[in-house]
Parts: sequence; C-alpha cells; structure tokens
Amino acid sequence: MGGKVDFLAKKYGPLKDKTLHNALAHRIGKEFPRIGGPRILKLCAQMVMEVVAGHLRPREHLRHGQALWLGYGINDPPARGKRTRDCDLVPLVLDLSADEDIDLILKRAGADQRLLQKALRLCAQAHQQGALLSNCDLAMLLNTGDERISSLLCAHERRTGTVVPRRATLHDMGSGLTHKRIICLKRYAEGKETLEIARETYHSLEAVDRYLGQYDRVRHCRLQGLGAEETAYTLAISRSLVKEYLAIDEELKGA
Repeated sequence: MGGKVDFLAKKYGPLKDKTLHNALAHRIGKEFPRIGGPRILKLCAQMVMEVVAGHLRPREHLRHGQALWLGYGINDPPARGKRTRDCDLVPLVLDLSADEDIDLILKRAGADQRLLQKALRLCAQAHQQGALLSNCDLAMLLNTGDERISSLLCAHERRTGTVVPRRATLHDMGSGLTHKRIICLKRYAEGKETLEIARETYHSLEAVDRYLGQYDRVRHCRLQGLGAEETAYTLAISRSLVKEYLAIDEELKGA
C-alpha cells in the first residue's frame, strides 16, 4: 500500500513554485524549446536573475548626488565589429556631486578645473568598481561635449605624466592615446622598471612590454633610415601609430 497522501501539502505546496525564477525558466523553454531540459532552463533563468539583480540598486543604497551608470568591463577590450551590446557592462554607482565640487565653486575655480575634477573622480570610481568610462559616457554624465572632455583629460595626462583610467587609454579607443608616451617616458626618461610603470599607468605587465617593444622596433627602423611608410609596412602597423612613436622618440631625444 502506498503512503498516506498529505492533502494539505498537495493543495498548498505548489504555491511555492510561483516565483520569478520559475516564470523565467518557463518562458525560456517556451520561446526556445530546443535549448535543453529543466536543469538547463533553471540555469538560464538564474543567469538572467543575476544580470537583472546586478543592474538594480534599491533607492536606500544610493546617496544624494549619486547616480547609477553602466561602464565597460575592464577585462573586455574592444574588437573589430564589436558593439556596445556585445560588451560586458558593469553597473556603477558614481558621485555626480560631492563636497569637493562645492568647495571649488566657493574658491571661484574656473569651469574647466571643476569639470576636470569631476571627470577624474568618475574615472577613478569606475575603475575601482571594475569598469571604464568612455569620453562619451563622461560627456553625458557631465552635460558637455566629448571633445572637451578628451582635451581636458589629455592635457592633464601630459601635464602630470599620469594616465587617467578610462576606455580611451586602457582600451586604446578614441583620442586618449597619450598612455604610450607616458609609458615610454617613464621607462627611458625616468628609468622606472616595468612593474612600477604598470602600477602607475593601470596597465598589465604584458601591455607595458608590448608598448615598449613596439617603440623599440619603430626606433630601430628609424635608425636604419626607414621612413614612416616603410616602417609601417615592415612592422605591419598603421602609419599613424608609427608617427606617434616617432614623436615620442623625438621627445625622448630632447629629454
């Protein structure tokens, strides 16, 4: 004889299955019937839940002056044909307004100085949370043009000999390519070791070695009497990149 049926559990137990997780699994199975069985459907639903949870922030978790924004994952560099929708997007909490911004206003600081301080803070906060902001991200957040942002940050990098951790520099996108110059100057003008350079410029050891090696190869070609066009063909890199390294070499000769 079978065991005694628990009619109470039979009637009320199914109510525990009324969850968003199960609803997602059911919808995925309905829309994509060949994706797999119940175990795969539950796993897919769980991954969707994790993405949604990562992109939401309860109001009590945000302070006055903060905003939620999506940045590009540090370890997900761009590639040919790769769109933003194909990238790892990381939810960030950024301080759009802080006491230091008010202090600069009270000190009668200029508009460019105030804008630069905000941009530097946002870039640092994004990097600390595992993501990078583009110049266009900063332009939208700060209600200005991306060219103005790029100009201010590039001038700051050149003036201070530092790299601002943003997508233009760490992912080689846009106009913020002064990190190559800074890396080469730190090595050949300041005599710093690769590990120290990597730490100061937010780059990996491999990236620093790659930039230094590329500079060395371009410089060798120049010493052999090759022009920019010939160097680009020989090293299989763009002519604009060769010119960038040649300009760095000229600067180092006078350093």
